[in-house]
Amino acid sequence: MKISYKESGVDIDAGNSLVERIKPVVKETFNENVVGGIGSFAGAFRLPGGYKKPVLLSATDGVGTKLKLAIESKKFDTVGIDLVAMCVNDLICNFGEPLFFLDYYATAKLDVDATADVIKGIAAGCKQSECALIGGETAEMPGMYSEGDFDLAGFAVGIAEEDELNPSVKEGDVLIALPSSGIHSNGFSLVRKLFFDKLNMKFDDEIEGKKLIDILLTPTRIYVKDFKKLKPYINALAHITGGGIVENLPRVLPETLEAVVYKDKIRVLPVFEFMSKYVDEKEMFRTFNMGVGMILAVSSENVENVLKNSDGYVIGEIKKGKKGVNLK
Repeated sequence: MKISYKESGVDIDAGNSLVERIKPVVKETFNENVVGGIGSFAGAFRLPGGYKKPVLLSATDGVGTKLKLAIESKKFDTVGIDLVAMCVNDLICNFGEPLFFLDYYATAKLDVDATADVIKGIAAGCKQSECALIGGETAEMPGMYSEGDFDLAGFAVGIAEEDELNPSVKEGDVLIALPSSGIHSNGFSLVRKLFFDKLNMKFDDEIEGKKLIDILLTPTRIYVKDFKKLKPYINALAHITGGGIVENLPRVLPETLEAVVYKDKIRVLPVFEFMSKYVDEKEMFRTFNMGVGMILAVSSENVENVLKNSDGYVIGEIKKGKKGVNLK
């Protein structure tokens, strides 16, 4: 008796079909620095000129259990944007401009339509980030994943001037918040526990006129274009992900400075106000972005330029003190 690879749960033809389906979408992300096309063993990218001491930066991340909601609701078109966002938003915090992106998609059994939607989202995120999607890997692994499940990982590479890598926060700097689009991609184990296990809510239930599933699957905002526009005025950036403001903002501070953040100035999103009825405030601030996706440290003379050229608003300041965040 002979057995085929397909009978073991891996369909090579489905993988080939997916590649053909996504080629046009992926090519839309290419720019003049992409060398070659899709289907080689590695993606090639020509380094741009104009840098004095160029340094390559890399970042990797996933989407976490937000994927469970995408799978359960069968809405696959936004989590790819989340994947790109979680990587490129980290790159810009080291003043790196994203160059290219790669993805890894692992599943029990390849659903070509669902996977194509995910990759379309990745391509959309790359367009927002002005970077090229030059490669990826799709793995069918029956026995490793449950039926219908999949996981995502992303890898972004960017470029920066070596002299700009380290933040230059100073006493007297003003803290400006760039709003988040929602929960972004952190804290979803708590989100799922609260909304669906404790409160027994359904996807179609509404919060302030919006369906819960649409609120929860709103893709992470990508701040690359904001960074490029505001770069001359910024001393440091902090991406507010898992750990919230209190754990991410100190990553750009020296040992002798503290960040004072005024809670009443934060424009808290309705979903966080709703959750705060059931979750302790300290836990909320340590787990979620609370409506703040990125924080900029800006010299006082540059505040007006940043506010004029963004949707940012002032939430605090830098003072002498022990490294950390003082939430007032």
